[in-house]
Amino acid sequence: MYVVRYTKVHKITQTYNKMTRINKYHQLLIRILNQGRHQQNKKGGITYLINEQLSLTPGDLLEIFETHGIARKKLKAELSLYMAGECDIERYRAAGIDWWDYCGQTLINSYPTYMAKLPVLIDRINREQRNSKNYVLFLGATEAPTNQAPCLSLIQYQIEDGELVISAYQRSSDASLGLPSDLYHLYLMSRQIELPLRSITLNLGNVHIYDTNIEATRRMLDGEEGVKYTLNV
Repeated sequence: MYVVRYTKVHKITQTYNKMTRINKYHQLLIRILNQGRHQQNKKGGITYLINEQLSLTPGDLLEIFETHGIARKKLKAELSLYMAGECDIERYRAAGIDWWDYCGQTLINSYPTYMAKLPVLIDRINREQRNSKNYVLFLGATEAPTNQAPCLSLIQYQIEDGELVISAYQRSSDASLGLPSDLYHLYLMSRQIELPLRSITLNLGNVHIYDTNIEATRRMLDGEEGVKYTLNV
């Protein structure tokens, strides 16, 4: 099984190496498929890497957003609801967002609980714009009851030479489905800060592709458009 998988991805890698520039996100997907270890958990099997990093300039982000299907309108609405502290699932459904349906009626100690602090933090950054200040948003709490703990754990905003540098830590990342969306949320946050964006660096504790999305990920890397992924919850 794994020999066959490696052979297929090796061919993809050879094809991509002929290009003058490789999308950094696609490079990560290829590394997972080529070098990842396999693990079985309660959500299903995954192929994973630990302690990976994506450091992206605005140009890198544009490449990802243009080449990967991202529900931009829904993600923008989702972030707005997070920042308003909205926990009612029905409000998300009204915005066309149905990927939280499995959580029940209310998001408990999830993204809205912590993202509600973000508007005040952004306002503070815009007022102060201090080079010496590390502005930090923590997401999640140890031992807190939750039906969906935030995968993002920390977001740090720093200013250097008049430019914004965002660093984030993500404990767990679904590379095929969730990771591009998380990058888009971070980008939308940067647009609310009155400074030019230099980079977004995402440190990934565990980044993985579910077994149910392996073939779809290969097809996407092979150039197929409109590939659909399975939501594993």
